[in-house]
Amino acid sequence: MLSLHIVALLIAGAQAAVLTLQSPRLVVSSSSGAQLRSEPISLVQPASTPVTLTKSDTLKLTFQVVEKDGGKGVQPHQTFLRFYDQKSGEEGIQPIRVTNGGKAKFELNMAKPPLSLPPTSEAPLKVSLLIGSPLHSPLTVALFDLVVPASQPAPVHPDEPSFHPLPEIHHTFRSEQKLPPKPISMLFSAVVLAPWLVLFALWSQVSIRVPHLFSPSILPFIATLGAFEGLLVWYWVDLKLGQVLSYGAVLGLVTIFAGKQALSKIGDNRINRK
Repeated sequence: MLSLHIVALLIAGAQAAVLTLQSPRLVVSSSSGAQLRSEPISLVQPASTPVTLTKSDTLKLTFQVVEKDGGKGVQPHQTFLRFYDQKSGEEGIQPIRVTNGGKAKFELNMAKPPLSLPPTSEAPLKVSLLIGSPLHSPLTVALFDLVVPASQPAPVHPDEPSFHPLPEIHHTFRSEQKLPPKPISMLFSAVVLAPWLVLFALWSQVSIRVPHLFSPSILPFIATLGAFEGLLVWYWVDLKLGQVLSYGAVLGLVTIFAGKQALSKIGDNRINRK
């Protein structure tokens, strides 16, 4: 089935009518209207002499698109004039309006060049005509070489320096901190631990009496205080602040009731002792 479609397309392409140009002509005139150059355009071979325009000259191009066999005027689906700079690779495409009878006219005024004219250098522009129509074979015609004044350099944007590469950033890291000598470290460690040694030595001289510390009424309060310390350690290791506040609120309520019970028990013990 696919092969039949391909064959049909090949047959349709072979039977498509061929287009050509009739009476193509160029006219170069000055700003005063005087004709500087006027000649027909050969479709076989482009003109050997380039068409030269100054800043005030005007180029007029006229032609008619017709069928090669019958000479009937045709309005193509697409008609473009292509300007191509072989040296820089820049190109510009200018749409051409064609009437129902196939007649077309294009005017290039160098005093107000169109946006389709590419940036130019000293090299001439290759001017060609591109014509496309769904009912006809495509047509490409090399017309002539065009010499126009070189383009002015683009104005420098005020923020243009901001888009240049910046110098490479070289990070300078601080050298590793040197550890103090071991004797100094041991000396300051002893200074830090000395108060604890003194505290334990003094405690050994005092008899600590906590007869009711592990009673059922006081032990829960001591356990909740230890739970608070464990919660702080857990927060330092893993928990987030919101979790600590939630757990601390619940643990605080338990601590309040356990502390009230412990204080009541201690008060009763003091009364009984009297």
